[in-house]
Amino acid sequence: MSRAPLLPVQDALMRVLASAPVPLTSERVPLAECRGRTLADDIAALRTQPPFPASAMDGYAVRATDIAQVPATLKVIGESAAGRRFSGEVKTGEAVRIFTGAPVPAGADTILIQENTKTEGTSVTALETETLGRYVRRAGLDFSAGDVLLKKGQRLMPAELALAAAMNHPALAVTRRPRVALLATGDELVRPGEEIGPDQIVASNTFAVRAYAENAGADVIDLGIAGDNFAAIEAAIRSARAYGSDVLVTLGGASVGDHDLVQTALAREGMDLGFWRIAMRPGKPLMHGQIGDMRILGLPGNPVSAIVCGLLFLVPLVRALSGDPKAGDDRTELAVLASELPENDSRQDYLRARIIGQKDGHPLVESFTRQDSSMLRILSEAQCLIVREAHAAASKAGETCRVLRV
Repeated sequence: MSRAPLLPVQDALMRVLASAPVPLTSERVPLAECRGRTLADDIAALRTQPPFPASAMDGYAVRATDIAQVPATLKVIGESAAGRRFSGEVKTGEAVRIFTGAPVPAGADTILIQENTKTEGTSVTALETETLGRYVRRAGLDFSAGDVLLKKGQRLMPAELALAAAMNHPALAVTRRPRVALLATGDELVRPGEEIGPDQIVASNTFAVRAYAENAGADVIDLGIAGDNFAAIEAAIRSARAYGSDVLVTLGGASVGDHDLVQTALAREGMDLGFWRIAMRPGKPLMHGQIGDMRILGLPGNPVSAIVCGLLFLVPLVRALSGDPKAGDDRTELAVLASELPENDSRQDYLRARIIGQKDGHPLVESFTRQDSSMLRILSEAQCLIVREAHAAASKAGETCRVLRV
């Protein structure tokens, strides 16, 4: 019996994202805890910034007409500092000492910077003229109360957090973090630091996949390692459901060898299989399905395959569940090849590569000679993956390509 053709990568991604048709529920979170979270609602400013005309420089608040001809000597009648304004009015022939960020007093319309002055007692002499309004930040220069500055679906990174604070929001409504359960499988695996048998290896995939999921905004539950027996795997699947996991990620055992039990165990627990086996290298035996409200991603056991599939499929799924409308956007960028590449076969290829410079404003990339999917050392030395379409023709050095940062 012939197998169904391998599913193209983009089709697989669209099916994975389709399993997250709407974002998860929202919750209100203190602003200090919102880093990396996704806004559940549009956010409008609760105040105007700056709330008053403010000085952009240290100097003197003056009337521009008073320094149209220089030198011009003015009487200093007071001081305006940040948080402590001068409450009087600047009249003809007068000036107020002012500091950066301080309110510009009534009557003044220009800042005479201190480098262009000479002081003596209670007088200041302007040595240079200034144009009307120079160095005055008008009220509302940044934004006004009621302006919608942050949009639903926007991810809150450092600049957005600062903006929300300036808008006077102490807390924000954000999408609940997706709960991702990780399950490594295989009798050959032990945790780092544990006693290692003669036929065993250290489980490493969990750490990279967990990091990708957490960076994307997930709360991660580590279910540990299940041996190659149905009882252990099925118990872990039930634990993932009991935790209320939105996504269960299995690592290894997704193929159909005699010791690859994961797909059968998931089926026995009620999984509706979406797809299995995709046209990519590394990562061909990727599996996707669903048990009730819990999505399933079965990643390959080879380290590089698992990590690349986590980057390509788990990260967008977490972002989609978080409400990011751009979760499925192309994350590749244009680059220039430093060396030639042979023609590609029927699977989309992801070649580990290093960035060795710049050419024509784009990264100059060089593929590693060895691309074995078990070699973590090479992946750790790579800064990107060269993406080669299925059946791509041979490429020459100097030609462009697409790369995905890792």
